[in-house]
Amino acid sequence: MTRLRTTAPLLLAAGLAALAVATVHGAGCADPGRYEARGDGTWSLVGGCVDPDDLVVPPPPVVQQPAPSPEQSRS
Repeated sequence: MTRLRTTAPLLLAAGLAALAVATVHGAGCADPGRYEARGDGTWSLVGGCVDPDDLVVPPPPVVQQPAPSPEQSRS
């Protein structure tokens, strides 16, 4: 029983790693892309199989201005 407890996680990890390699290999992407430095100090991904239309970007949240508080009368 102890040997099974020791080897089961290793076998599971090896199986998941093989599945990940097979998934990436079957993705059908010939160009993995590369990062290039921009002039403003940031990096940009150039190439690859991700199309900008594939990314779902939610619209920015609508921020409503707080209602003005009624002025309190000073008696």
